Amino acid sequence: MSLAIFDLDNTLIADDSDYLWGQFLVDQGIVDKDYYERANAKFYDDYKQGTLDIVQFLRFSLRPLANNHPEQLYHWRAQFIRDIITPILLKPAQQLIAKHRDRGDTLLVITATNRFVTQPIVELYGIEHLLATTPEFVDGKYTGDFKGIPCFQEGKVKLLEEWLKNSTETMQNSWFYSDSHNDLPLLKLVENPVAVDPDEKLMQFAKAANWPVISLRNGACPTHHFHR
Repeated sequence: MSLAIFDLDNTLIADDSDYLWGQFLVDQGIVDKDYYERANAKFYDDYKQGTLDIVQFLRFSLRPLANNHPEQLYHWRAQFIRDIITPILLKPAQQLIAKHRDRGDTLLVITATNRFVTQPIVELYGIEHLLATTPEFVDGKYTGDFKGIPCFQEGKVKLLEEWLKNSTETMQNSWFYSDSHNDLPLLKLVENPVAVDPDEKLMQFAKAANWPVISLRNGACPTHHFHR
């Protein structure tokens, strides 16, 4: 029994839920199209380059939560999950998760994307544990701010360490699956790092470090790395 940790965006799903949620808000006319579309694309490019100012991005991405009633937000989110997310769930990802579950491993998703967006996606995969950036919710509404530290880069390591303090889990024989070089701090921490459809920077690092590199987008569940 081990801890099997998964990144979400572009790892378990075939796109970035944070970016897609922003585009959904644009397409629904919920936010200003020109400004939001431009800013959303710029932040996503910064993320891919490894230069994202996470606090600035969160102030941008969480503002629509503060500007709308929670019940309306939940309605939009349900539509978003149904129309945008469900088509990009990955069967090989489901199979990989099932393999870890069958081994008795504890399943955990760690994602920089905020919990409002990611909780229902993680539930679709049947994963109980989620560490994500947490939007602040006070007196029945979202404030547009976030609680604690952002679950991003080194923040993922810090939040995992806090989670482990309140858990019986350990890092012994732990796994982490991710596509992004932004996750190198956590990938270096686990015993079994796995690069999944990695970006260019992570691919280079994984090859140099002799880490397994797999794809969850080619229709077949990868199994070879289980023999490490």
